[in-house]
Amino acid sequence: MQLPVEFQVVALLFVFAALFLGEVRSYYDKIWWWDIVLHSTSGLLMGILGFLLVYVLNASEKIAFSMTPRFVAFFAFMFAVAVGALWEIFEYSMDVIFGANMQKAMFNDPSGLTDTMWDMIVNTIGAACISSLGWWYMTRDRRSFIDIWIHKFIAKNPGWFKS
Repeated sequence: MQLPVEFQVVALLFVFAALFLGEVRSYYDKIWWWDIVLHSTSGLLMGILGFLLVYVLNASEKIAFSMTPRFVAFFAFMFAVAVGALWEIFEYSMDVIFGANMQKAMFNDPSGLTDTMWDMIVNTIGAACISSLGWWYMTRDRRSFIDIWIHKFIAKNPGWFKS
């Protein structure tokens, strides 16, 4: 499976921002909104990935399965929210098991609950934005970046679709 170059670039920038700028350069500590922006972006990225996954299944003539645009958008939304929830479980586990500080204390809350809740909220908002754009793309005859990425995805993975 080959993802569009734009998606790969955004994902690479996300990893750079999270690991190098966030951890190495301490942006999580220096810039109060850094974690919020990254979790919003992850909601967007995971929403796009979820949308592409189910769109491929829906568009492929090899699979006798047809989903409504509403269901495709709902799946993309739930996929992104689920990945965000799994990430929060991972952060909590690393903090408890290895004594890491992945759940940054916010607003004088040493438990990390405030950080976790804000992470989930902004992840959900990002997922909702992408799901809405995906639904809009499927129900309207308009071009968007999702449309462009989908066509590139199909062009790079022709074996998944009937010619």
